[in-house]
Amino acid sequence: MIGFLRGKLALKAPPLLMLDVNGVGYEVEAPMTTFYNLPAIGSEITLHTHLVVREDAHILFGFSTEADRSMFRTLIKVNGVGPKLALTILSGQSAEEFHRCIHNNDTQALVRLPGVGKKTAERLVIEMRDRLPDLIDSVGSSITNIDKVQHINNPKQEAISALCSLGYKPMDAGKMVQNISTEGKSCEDIIRLALQGSVR
Repeated sequence: MIGFLRGKLALKAPPLLMLDVNGVGYEVEAPMTTFYNLPAIGSEITLHTHLVVREDAHILFGFSTEADRSMFRTLIKVNGVGPKLALTILSGQSAEEFHRCIHNNDTQALVRLPGVGKKTAERLVIEMRDRLPDLIDSVGSSITNIDKVQHINNPKQEAISALCSLGYKPMDAGKMVQNISTEGKSCEDIIRLALQGSVR
């Protein structure tokens, strides 16, 4: 099991990033909560990782905090929730928002996340309620603020592409960002605003 990686950030293409660890490039899939806190390309970072082994692939998932990884590991234990859906849930809601949904039985907010149907939302509320006490301490830990950087490409188009990778349909992703003022905003900023708007 690979517990963490420390190296230079070589690529940011949500939900994929690449970490150069002593000359070896590790492809890592990460939630948007991790992308929001990434520094500039070339900076050294540490990611808490979870390795998923399948017959056809070994997939690394990375998180900026231990709390996010703990939440991810708890989510994938829920019946019907795989790594991709867990990543989408972590991208669409903060840990605090997710806790609120579980405590308040707010399945409506969960259903707005791509890939989460009514039955899955109900299952999440039922199964996660018993597991939340074990996560409260770790999820409550603060995330270190790191300066964000601007993308040199088209951040709006990158944001749409990232939203599609998270499970949104291209048309829906376009609508989510069309009314957002993108001037001076990074791809991560646009995605954050789009996701915030989608769960209201």
